[in-house]
Order: sequence, then structure tokens, then C-alpha cells
Amino acid sequence: MNVRKYVINISLSMMICCAVVAQEKRLAKADESFEKYAFVDARKIYLDVAKSGYGSADLYKKLGDSYYFNAELEKSVQWYEKLVEAYPDQYDTEYLFRYSQSLKSVKRYKEADKVMEDFNRLSGTDQRAYYFVSTRDYLKFIEMQSGKYKLKKLYINSKYSDYAPSFNKQGQLIFASSRGGGNGIVKTVHEWNEMPFLDLFSSDIIGDKQALSDPRKLKGKINTRFHESSSTFSNDGKTVYFTRNNYTNKKIKSDTKGTILLKLYRATLKDEKWVNIEELPFNSDEYSVAHPALSADGKKLYFASDMPDSRGSSDLYVVDVYEDGTFGTPKNLGDRINTEGRETFPYISNSGRLYFASDGHVGLGGLDIFVSVPEQLSFSTPYNVGKPVNSPEDDFSFLLNEDTKIGFFASNRLGGKGSDDIYSFKQLEDLITTCTQYVAGVLTDANTREALPYADVILLDENNQELERTQTDGKGQYKFTLACEKQYIVRGTKDTYNTTEAPLTSNTALEYTHQLPLQLSKGGIAAQVQEVRPGDDLAKILNLQIIYFDLDKSFIRPDAEVELQKIIATLKQNPSLKIDVRSHTDSRANNNYNMYLSERRAKSTIKYIVEKGGIDRSRVIGRGYGETSLINECADGVNCSEEKHQLNRRSEFIVL
Repeated sequence: MNVRKYVINISLSMMICCAVVAQEKRLAKADESFEKYAFVDARKIYLDVAKSGYGSADLYKKLGDSYYFNAELEKSVQWYEKLVEAYPDQYDTEYLFRYSQSLKSVKRYKEADKVMEDFNRLSGTDQRAYYFVSTRDYLKFIEMQSGKYKLKKLYINSKYSDYAPSFNKQGQLIFASSRGGGNGIVKTVHEWNEMPFLDLFSSDIIGDKQALSDPRKLKGKINTRFHESSSTFSNDGKTVYFTRNNYTNKKIKSDTKGTILLKLYRATLKDEKWVNIEELPFNSDEYSVAHPALSADGKKLYFASDMPDSRGSSDLYVVDVYEDGTFGTPKNLGDRINTEGRETFPYISNSGRLYFASDGHVGLGGLDIFVSVPEQLSFSTPYNVGKPVNSPEDDFSFLLNEDTKIGFFASNRLGGKGSDDIYSFKQLEDLITTCTQYVAGVLTDANTREALPYADVILLDENNQELERTQTDGKGQYKFTLACEKQYIVRGTKDTYNTTEAPLTSNTALEYTHQLPLQLSKGGIAAQVQEVRPGDDLAKILNLQIIYFDLDKSFIRPDAEVELQKIIATLKQNPSLKIDVRSHTDSRANNNYNMYLSERRAKSTIKYIVEKGGIDRSRVIGRGYGETSLINECADGVNCSEEKHQLNRRSEFIVL
């Protein structure tokens, strides 16, 4: 036995073991900092560990997150990239969304869109996925919306963080800043981003020249040694609502996890000082309430919160403010405005327009600024305000004087003095805020699937009144401009083909492009029907495209409507024909849920045929079969592509 070699082997094993233990201790310490949101401290250790050659899904997640949650998205790209490529089965879908946002921050939009395709495929009912699928041409629309503002850099910005501008009634701009006070002393550094804590400052607005005087701290008891930010003022200028850490009566409080959250406070002006600080009654130690914005009449207060009924990191809410100073019950602004991402920093203009920042609606990267127009009971679909206000970085806390067309917002884009800077702007043109859709489609031969060039395409309203007509181009393509949320009918005609119609329902996405294949058949649909027997599948006889359903959904897709119209036409032309609609799911989810889902799909299909086609209910029966009749190998536990799974999400039309 080679004793020397044996001793050396033991020594090496001990060294490796000690190194691993030391590494694990460092990571445990970093994880502790990370859980306390001390991202900068945690990141230093994570980076050292990564440089030493160590890698894991958890390490790459936390490195990416340490940059992502500090709004340094461009630095998070490489770590999310490593995570997605090296550990494809060890992260949840939210990391795909963060990765896509990070890719946008470095203008890798094609790659970002591809990642969002995966996010859409895997995330099920996520509102952010819906907005992405509904706004494929978002870059084109943002270009159309761009150039309507002229920006100006402000000298009042510091090397620290400056943001959340607001107007008071004394002709001043109030904003949050982590610069030091008037005595030059900087407050305690916050462990989240190693920035000093924020205070509220004011600057006089000089005329309409977008010029500001030297900043000075607000007087009174409004500023503390913790964060104060984002304010809004009453019409008489004597009341301010503002955001502060959970610090009341000189006592700091945290939630059950030990995290100090945000609350809304109110103060009154007395002898030019802010006094009588009180927190609002709908605050909580267990969730944040922040970023207030008063309506022009002072009767409604808008804010951001992650309170229990929020769907994302933060949602926008509104609460009634009564004459006696009390409040109603906060109400979520709903799915048009809020997503599973961040909706934050609301601002209500004098005309009632809602401006806010969001990373859940489709934009250029990070937080983008959106505008939503008031409607009778709510707000319209939000519209991206375009460049140069929006950029691949975080852009937020927008406000606008609609009389002078001068406004301000904050951004952490390159070229500023600090981490966040305030910019002023002059609005040159009105934004596009009328919901219009640009709808494209292709006419094809139902048998050969070849495009039909130079065919007539007619757009009709829901009452069959002609609105517009056009011709397909050399590739069989056509386009229409539609109003949002309306019912239309598209009719295609061509020599030697029977006229065919298909319903078209527009949605609310301004830049949405809807690919609708409208198919024509020589001799007409009915001519394709051969002699049929019980048990035959009409889908095969009519050469239909399979009626597919989206993952976890039971609604009728637009491409499915085209095929169902053919079923309806066949039933109308063959009055004795009866069919059995059989709906199937893929194997994902449990058996009971899939059976329930397939029943919903069968009912949706039958309802469409009966209600849209006017077919007697006695001629159409059906039921769901769940995952009991798969047509390929994609059973429980089998790793299959989305395309293969989709083959099982189908409806059949069996002749009775």
C-alpha cells in the first residue's frame, strides 16, 4: 500500500470538503441578506462564488434577481441566461418574464419576444401573456406613438436617486431624493441598494421654461430618518398625502417576516410647516400601500398596493375621499389596468386621464409609462406613451400640466446623474388614444391551402351592412382597420368559388394583428360532403382544420370559428344530420380537472353551433372525454412538446 499516496488523497479530500463547507456557509450568509432584501450585500458573495466556478439554479436566480429588483436589468441578463440554458427544469415561469424584460433592457427584442412565447405557452391564464399575444406589433405601434414629447435634462438632479415629482398649489415641484439635507449630512444608507434614505424636497417652477430653483427640504415633521416619497396635494394646498416607511409616532413596524413595508400618510400645512402626520386607515403592517394621486376634484385617491386582492406585485386602486376627511373602501381598478406584474405610480390629470407605470403591459423594457382614458364606469385599454418618454430602462412617476403641456417624469436610463433622474418635457402632439385595430388575414383554398390572390374581401357589421371592401394582394393577404370590441363579419368571394363568411370579433388591443384564415372551396362547402354513415367524423369529411383550444381554456378561438361555420353550413344544408361533439384535453393537470375542462369545451362548442348558427339543439349533443382518448404517446409523465400536447386538445364531430 502506498501510504504517502493514501495520506495525500485524504488531505485532498479534507481540503475539498472544507472548501465545500466554507462555500455553503458563505452562501447561507448571502441567502440571509437576500431574504432581508439586502441585495447588494448578498450579490457580493454570490458573485465571488460564481467566479470561483460554482454554479446552480438557485445561485443564478438570486444573482439575476439581485440586479432585477434593483432596476439594473441589463446586468441581470447574463444570470437569467445561464439559468434558462443550464437548468431548464429548475425555475418557474416568472423567471421567463424577468428574463424577457431584461433582454429588452439591452434591446434584444427578438430574443425577448421568443422568451415571452415560452412564457405564454407555460403560464396559462397570465394577463401579461395575453397582452403580449394581443400586441405582436408593439414596437411598430410604439414608433407610431413616439416623438410627441421633447425632453429636457434638469440640473436639480443629484448623484443619488431623484424621482416621484408632483405639483403643489404654490407653483412648486415636490419630489423625492436620497441626497443629503441642507446641512450636507447624508442619512443612513439603505441595505436594499446602498442608497441613502429618501426625503421630500421642493423646487420653484420658474414660468413655463421648465426651469427649477435650488431644491430644499420640506419643512415640518414630514421627513424622518426613513423613506418618504411620492406625494399629492389637495386643491387648497393645505393637505398632502405621501408615502413613507411603516414609521408612526416614532415607532418603526414590520410585517410577520420582519420586512418594513410602505404606508400612506396625510399631513396638514400650518405656518408653512407640515404637521399633524397621520396614517390612512386602509394601511396594513402586512402589505404596502404607496404612491398616492388625487383626482382634480379631490374626491378620489388613487394608489398602488399589494393588498390581498391584488393580482400582481402591485396593483392600482382607488378610494373615495369624503368631505369630512374619512374614506370609503379601496377598489381594485380591474384587469384592464392591472396585471400579474407591477402597476404603480398613478397620476390623474385634470381631464381625468390615468397615467401610470407598468411592466405587465407590453413596452420597451422595465417600467414603461401608459395612459388610460376615462370611460363611463372605468378606464380604457392602456396605451404606451411612446419614446422618448419610454426607454428600455425604468420610466415612471409621470405628471403633466394639461394647460401648459409641460410635465415631468423619472427614469434610470443611461446618461443621467444618478440612479434615478427627473426629466422635464414639453408635449408637442396629442397621443393616440382611440382604440383601433389593424387586422390582417389570408384567403386560402380550403382543399389545397394555397393563398388566393386578387379575391374580393368585404367587411360587414353585425347587421350584415357593408362597411368596406378590398382585394387580396398577390399573396392572398388583406387588411382592415376596425374599432375595438365590436362584432364584424368578413366575406370572401372569387370566381369559381362559393362565397364564404366568417365572424370576426375585435378585442381591445390597439396594435393587435389578427391572422384570420378565411377559406373558400370550389363548388362550396356542401359540395364536399360525401355519403356519410354513423360514426364518421365530419371534420375529416369536410377536410377541416382541427378545432383546437388554448392550454387550460374553453373559449372558441377565432381560427376555430372559421371551421365551426363550415359545420354549421353543413348542418343547414342537411336537415336530417345530427352530430355528437366530443371534446378532448391533453394529459396535463389531473384526470378530474381534465374531465371538467373537456365538458366546458364541449358545451362551448355546442353553444356556438346552436346560438351562432341557429341550429336546433336536438341535433347537436356532446360531452367531454378529458384525457381518456389521447391520439399520441403524450400521457401522464411523458415529456412532450407543446405541439404534440395541442394535438390532444381537440373537438370531433361524429355523425349520429
